Amino acid sequence: MFRNNRQAVASSHRTKMHGLNIGLALLAYSLVSVMPAAAAEPVKVPAQARAMTAAELYVLYRDKTWQWPDGAGRMQDKDRSFIGWSGSGDDTRWAEGRWVLSDTGLMCLKADWYGIQAKQGKEAGKSCFRHRIYEDTIYQKKEPSGSWYVFKHAKAADSDEFKKLIAEDTVSAQLAKLQPLTQEADAKQQPFSAQAPSGAN
Repeated sequence: MFRNNRQAVASSHRTKMHGLNIGLALLAYSLVSVMPAAAAEPVKVPAQARAMTAAELYVLYRDKTWQWPDGAGRMQDKDRSFIGWSGSGDDTRWAEGRWVLSDTGLMCLKADWYGIQAKQGKEAGKSCFRHRIYEDTIYQKKEPSGSWYVFKHAKAADSDEFKKLIAEDTVSAQLAKLQPLTQEADAKQQPFSAQAPSGAN
């Protein structure tokens, strides 16, 4: 009896740790997946630069798709909703949430990220980017520990991250393909339930 109890406790502990590891891995993925390309050089922001207002950030990002190295995010004007996807193959994930602005120059993407494999599950993620502006040059850094870089030069250059903000919605079609895969994975993971035969206690 005691041996069976110990085995049950050990099995429960392994199950909890497995779930925790999956959650931590997915959280880490969601935090790093929403990132611009690392090609921009760190710069020193001029002392005269000021934080961009929520209104300025709204104009910058509304109804734009931000193209990433392995995916994209869409900041929709309606309801400030955010959708995105990232990764490839079995590691592809998609997201639904909101984009949030502040007058301190902060733009945050708050979303639930879903895997297309049953073992990947769902995890809430939040990625924030701070913006400052001086003489029409926009500086950006990823919070909390990113480096400042030129997001948009006063005269936009082809290499600017700003150029990866496009009007075309390339995300919705991708989500339409990925969401059914998650639903299929979830259905496969549901425990089998059979109706008790007539007369069973």
